[in-house]
Amino acid sequence: MNQPDLTQLLHSLIATWENEVVEFKQAGSDYSTDDIGKYFSALANEANLRGADCGWLVFGVNNKTRRVVGTDYRPQAERLHSLKMQIAENAEPRITFRDIHEWAHADGRVLLFEVPAAPRGIPIAWKWSLLCSRWREPNFAGAG
Repeated sequence: MNQPDLTQLLHSLIATWENEVVEFKQAGSDYSTDDIGKYFSALANEANLRGADCGWLVFGVNNKTRRVVGTDYRPQAERLHSLKMQIAENAEPRITFRDIHEWAHADGRVLLFEVPAAPRGIPIAWKWSLLCSRWREPNFAGAG
């Protein structure tokens, strides 16, 4: 995906804001791989339930103000893309991000993690736990 496409995609995601298949995080350098895996599972499962092609986890956008603030999460390309292997190792069945898009916005670096929808009838588990959008609600037991 080229930069103009990423620009359009980000503006579209921000316009519709967070829902069952889109999650925004400011995400610092120490953002938990385990939390990313939980979001991966929840977004993949919700995308399947809602008939969406994919879900999106977006780093570098403040989830309260809707403003791009940038992220310093894994700035080295090799380390960033090694996350795909880490997700596949702990997801069941073993799938991972369709792609990780990096965008150099004027206000900071934005990462758009493209989460494929779970296959029909086969939910995605993270470390043997099945997750959906309820995991993301603050009062739900087990929310990370």
